[in-house]
Amino acid sequence: MLDRPTPKHFRTLFLSDLHLGSRGCQARLLLDFMRFHDAEQIYLVGDIVDGWRLRKSWYWTEDQNRVAKEVLQKSESGTRVHYLCGNHDEFLREYVGLVFGGVTLEDEAVHVCADDRRLLVMHGDRFDVCIRNAKWLALLGDHAYRACLVVNTWFNLARRRLGYGYWSLSAYLKARVKNAVSYVGRFEEAVMEETRRRGFDGVVCGHIHHAEMREVEGLLYCNDGDWVESCTALVERFDGSLAIVRWADEVAARHAATTAAAPALAR
Repeated sequence: MLDRPTPKHFRTLFLSDLHLGSRGCQARLLLDFMRFHDAEQIYLVGDIVDGWRLRKSWYWTEDQNRVAKEVLQKSESGTRVHYLCGNHDEFLREYVGLVFGGVTLEDEAVHVCADDRRLLVMHGDRFDVCIRNAKWLALLGDHAYRACLVVNTWFNLARRRLGYGYWSLSAYLKARVKNAVSYVGRFEEAVMEETRRRGFDGVVCGHIHHAEMREVEGLLYCNDGDWVESCTALVERFDGSLAIVRWADEVAARHAATTAAAPALAR
């Protein structure tokens, strides 16, 4: 039996690219993460609901439903929840400023850390050249990406049957394809230019499904990743420090430790 993690409480959680309503959403891992991580404030940084997928065919699992309920329960318990719109849930942008079930819809936000750093929080899709100038090309790329995720789903089903944890084939390929790496670099440069222009100390974004935190010329760049490929989140501790939580990796490590300990316990 897999050991359960100790529940953790943070000042802030940043989650993006859940893609609820798509087959690629790792809802079970996400639900597991949310049940063991709480915060005073949660930012849902875009592409939470995948409107692109849902327009084509309805897909909504019980695990995805539980994720939505968990968010609402946290809001009802006093957690301040901000829902920032992305390109896959752009249909919500016309409702920006409204509050649904205690969840505030926003286009972007300003987060002040416990150490007084001011961070611009946004999904980041408007800095994607394909989204901004050639949406048809983005949709074409989305079809190819979806095909990769189908392969990824069957691949991980086989891994689970063999006793292995989740591993993202699409993330592995993205990290090794030159054009994808170049695209990520251009996106980060555009986001940081906007952050510097507007006088912030750093930025938190999503969109590109690539979790990373680093300093760029004195400014902080944070991408909280996604829950399709990397299964990551950004957390702020009560002293204002930030960290990326790689939940799939943590679950896999606990699983490996439990498996290694089993033969010893059996002796």
